Amino acid sequence: MGKELHVSYTPMMGYDAAWDLQKSIVKSIDLGEQQDTLLLLQHPPTYTIGSQRHPEHLLLSKEELEEKGIGLFEIDRGGDITYHGPGQLVGYPLLVLEGEGLDLHAYLRNLEQVIINYLKHHGIDAGRKPEYTGVWVGDLKVCAIGVKFNKCRSRRAFVTSHGFAFNIKAGIETQGFSGIIPCGIQEYGVSSLEGCTGKTFSVEQVAEEIVPFFAEVFRYEAVAGTVPGSAR
Repeated sequence: MGKELHVSYTPMMGYDAAWDLQKSIVKSIDLGEQQDTLLLLQHPPTYTIGSQRHPEHLLLSKEELEEKGIGLFEIDRGGDITYHGPGQLVGYPLLVLEGEGLDLHAYLRNLEQVIINYLKHHGIDAGRKPEYTGVWVGDLKVCAIGVKFNKCRSRRAFVTSHGFAFNIKAGIETQGFSGIIPCGIQEYGVSSLEGCTGKTFSVEQVAEEIVPFFAEVFRYEAVAGTVPGSAR
């Protein structure tokens, strides 16, 4: 059997639980006890602040966060502040990068390419902005990307964690993003798959559909685990 990817989908998982799960799996992969894994899930309303640490890009007070029921986490990925919430597909690829694959910039471009290829499949011309990480349709960001490269202890390699946040449902643009300056970018806005296509998608449908695009870009010959049946 060739290179295999384990995939799982969870309809809703708290951010702290997902963060702990990532760290546990990264450790297991580093020790050779677990194969490359792609976690697909949704989070309850959450803001995460990456290593750039710009608290001024959070526009809500502690009291307003509590009133709106939005969690806040300062985390160990790269990047600035972003929003996670229902209607968004979050992907956490936990993959070994070594040998010829030990190219951190190429990994980011590959993550973007997965989303670009998926959007193209649905008739959307998406791309990149050279100065920003992520996937864009015109001047609107549809997918934010922020990762961490965890150095392996016993070999010259990294295990990736964190990943992408792909906006699916229309309305998510105003639900949580209005309380922040997303990724510190003031001059551009955000959109969603539904907003770009005018069609209806479930997050479960996109989670199922996106796996082959991920496997193709990252050259996995087999996929194991569970992905949801389409909700179409």
